[in-house]
Amino acid sequence: MKKITAALALLALTACAAMPESEGPPNAFRLTSPGMPDNARLPAKAAGDFAKNPNCTGQNVSPPLSWSNAPGKTRSFVLIWDDQAGRAGLGVSHAVLYGIPTNLTSFAENDLGGAPAGGRFVPGKNTLGMHWLGPCSPKGNAPQHYIMTMIATTLEPFALAPGLTKAEVLKALEGGKALGAASLSFRFWQ
Repeated sequence: MKKITAALALLALTACAAMPESEGPPNAFRLTSPGMPDNARLPAKAAGDFAKNPNCTGQNVSPPLSWSNAPGKTRSFVLIWDDQAGRAGLGVSHAVLYGIPTNLTSFAENDLGGAPAGGRFVPGKNTLGMHWLGPCSPKGNAPQHYIMTMIATTLEPFALAPGLTKAEVLKALEGGKALGAASLSFRFWQ
């Protein structure tokens, strides 16, 4: 009996390992990047363009993003992009964008890396005081993970003043103003 139970357990584990990874419930709030799966490597052009940092050798091109199935009562979105391993583990906030209206469900490639497009989002301040900066990991570093988080909120679009930091935006979402979040991971190395 023990051999049969062990064989069935092994068979079940093998079957589970062979199944494709689930994408979760079909109606879950999702953030995706068309043409790039979760945990994809960002292209070199996505690296930051910042003269004061020799590791910022790219063109600051933002990846395309798409989101769907936002929670009910969503009035606007917040997008935060973080590298938790940056600055030797102290973390780097690469993007802080908020007030994204619900009539938007996507950004095309490079919609976020350039000058803020009027009416599409409110620019906040990342670690360097800009609204967006692509990866700037040192050459030869292990791949770093850059996590994008889209937060559905009850705040009306453009309710918050421009130039808020990640901490200030998150503080403004306390008290039930955050309804749910979806995230997407990218990897980058040079």
